[in-house]
Amino acid sequence: MEIKDPVHGTLDFTPPEVAIIDSPAFQRLRNIKQLGFGEFSFPGAVHNRYIHSIGAAHLAGEAFDQIFRGYHFEKPANKWRLRQTLRLAALLHDIGHGPLSHTTEEVMPDLEKLNVHIYANQEKRRANHEDYTIKFITDSPLTQTIKGQFSDISPIHIACLVDKSLTCPDDFFMDNGFSLRNVLGQLVSSEMDCDRMDYLVRDSYFCGTNYGKFELQWLIGNMTHHIVDDHVHLALNRRALYTFDDFLISRHHMYLMVYFHHKSIIYDEMLHRYLMSPECTFQLPADINEYLTYTDHKLSEHLSTVPSPWAKRISEHRPFRVLFEIHTTGESARPKEILAKLDKKGIESIHVSSEARLSKYHSYSDGDLSRRIYVVDQYDKISKPFPLENGTEIFQMYEKARRIERIYVPPERHKEAEVYLGS
Repeated sequence: MEIKDPVHGTLDFTPPEVAIIDSPAFQRLRNIKQLGFGEFSFPGAVHNRYIHSIGAAHLAGEAFDQIFRGYHFEKPANKWRLRQTLRLAALLHDIGHGPLSHTTEEVMPDLEKLNVHIYANQEKRRANHEDYTIKFITDSPLTQTIKGQFSDISPIHIACLVDKSLTCPDDFFMDNGFSLRNVLGQLVSSEMDCDRMDYLVRDSYFCGTNYGKFELQWLIGNMTHHIVDDHVHLALNRRALYTFDDFLISRHHMYLMVYFHHKSIIYDEMLHRYLMSPECTFQLPADINEYLTYTDHKLSEHLSTVPSPWAKRISEHRPFRVLFEIHTTGESARPKEILAKLDKKGIESIHVSSEARLSKYHSYSDGDLSRRIYVVDQYDKISKPFPLENGTEIFQMYEKARRIERIYVPPERHKEAEVYLGS
């Protein structure tokens, strides 16, 4: 089947993959917007996780072909089996997302109620979208579809690429005595994964911004692999290091200028306040089949029918308005001073702090070597591959987190608050 994608062009999917795409679990993603409330800031941003997931699967296939272009697999069947597993993992990596994505994770059930059978330890915590993703892949009607369409791939192998903490029960990822799980998992989730590559260029396209753009094909075209202690890691040719830097900076700027837009942030905060209030009656079900009906539309319909003032502001598009905003890399006393003045005047306010960090890679690359990405030099055969963090100064240059502090007030008291603070 051919899919016409405005971002990547014509994408090809095999009949077994189409069976996965046509499943109720995957079709549900048509009704989960990629950017949640982002459309109130960028009206074109109404794209969904359905097309994003398809785009990520397409890029995963391209990256695999590039990385293993010169690699000699033990058997041709191994190559195509592992490539297919990677594409399925990229295709299904977001399948567990709730309505409006991350915000509604606050009303997900306890993990033990979700009952994810393949988890070795059922932690005492609330479930998140990643738990629902693993549940969909390994214990749902979708599981049977996977088994029926791919006789040589088990759902747990797909889950092992989505969740690095899962234990693989066999030697599925072994080839020529080397484990390929690291590199395949890094293409699903890492500092240089296909998920981020797709959502950056896609979100930029639909938002109509220049933030998020980078040389996608050059970055993929310079991906390769490096073997350390019988484990295959993701690697990048040295000549593409500047493109990698640009990729990280593009993502950083998308957070600061798009994902942290003041309108998106206040809608998220108002929804958070409703979901955390005693009057909230919206809860996500633990039953995986019932979960299929929980979409953005269902949440929007719910918000329009409940008496909560927060829900009404959302459904009636009457958000609090920004009164104060400051960008900083450290602490500032100004927000507390303003909040105290507003409280004294009896003006209701909301204080939101949004923090963006360029990357967490530098902080975990030493502790978890399975996450490490390497740099190789295709023109200098004498030089040994080295860790990515040793080949670029980008992590040190942007080491500090960037924080955006905002104070919002009701729109009907915004002018009064402006005058009061200016006096």
